[in-house]
Amino acid sequence: MKVTAINGSARKDGNTAILLGLALGELEREGVQTELVQLAGLNLSGCIACYKCFENKDKHCAVKSDEMNAIIDKLAGADGILLGSPTYFGDLSANLKAVIERAGMVSRANGDMYARKPGAAVVAVRRAGAMHAFHSINAFFLIGQMVVVGSSYWNIGIGREIGQVEGDEEGKTTMKQLGANMAWLLKKLK
Repeated sequence: MKVTAINGSARKDGNTAILLGLALGELEREGVQTELVQLAGLNLSGCIACYKCFENKDKHCAVKSDEMNAIIDKLAGADGILLGSPTYFGDLSANLKAVIERAGMVSRANGDMYARKPGAAVVAVRRAGAMHAFHSINAFFLIGQMVVVGSSYWNIGIGREIGQVEGDEEGKTTMKQLGANMAWLLKKLK
């Protein structure tokens, strides 16, 4: 079993990566293989609505000018998916939104290729706006017929400067429980 986590933050190894790492650590303790993909430094574009993916049906986006198809391949090969984002102006990052748009469209064009996979949103926030980002990510899971994994609270950690989420005890506990819940579900689905 493998879980792929996508860190949508523009800051590599920042608060979003720390939160994802807490969940991934629990998954690893339960014997689940994990991978963290960081979007920092990538220049991903959103869907251009060309609908070529519906014609090609090759499980790839027709736009080949960025790393999106490698990301789509990682999502397709995973048994579970974590999508993480900082909160930017009350929503998720542009790079993660591009992944959601293009991976989502490719999935729809290819028979909902993520259907019934467990998925969970992870959001880092300075103060407010996290729920909108959280819901935006979960909308991707729900329209893709995925199983949304919850935790002991919303999957949110509070902190602005890199490492500040380490001081959010409830957020850290929530991430660890999220990882344990996803591991449990993956084992039940196997």
